[in-house]
Amino acid sequence: MPRSVNVVAARHRRKKVMKMAKGYFGRRKNVWTVAKNAVEKGLVYAYRDRKAKKRDFRALWIQRINAGAREHGMSYSQLMGALKKASIDLNRKVLADLAMNHPEAFKSIVDKVK
Repeated sequence: MPRSVNVVAARHRRKKVMKMAKGYFGRRKNVWTVAKNAVEKGLVYAYRDRKAKKRDFRALWIQRINAGAREHGMSYSQLMGALKKASIDLNRKVLADLAMNHPEAFKSIVDKVK
C-alpha cells in the first residue's frame, strides 16, 4: 500500500504562510523555506513589539506630563504624588493629552493640587 501524504493540508499550510509573506523583498516572498523563516521571524517581532508599544507609549506620556508640569513649577513625580494625595484619578494617557492639547485644563489641574 502506498504511503498516504495529506497534500491538501500541507498545501493549505504553505499557502497561508506564502500569503503572509506578500510584500516581502526578493526570495522572501516566493521561495517556501526563505518565506517561512521570514514570516516566523516577523511574527516573533510582532508579538514582542505589541508589548514594547505599551512601554513606549507610557514613556511618551510621562515625558509630556513632565514637560507640562515643569511649565508650572513642578516635576513629574511631585505632580503625580500630589494627584494621588488629592485622590484625582486621571491616567497618564489623559494627563498627557491635556498637557499637550488643552494646556488651560492641565493648568487648572496643577493649580488644584498645589
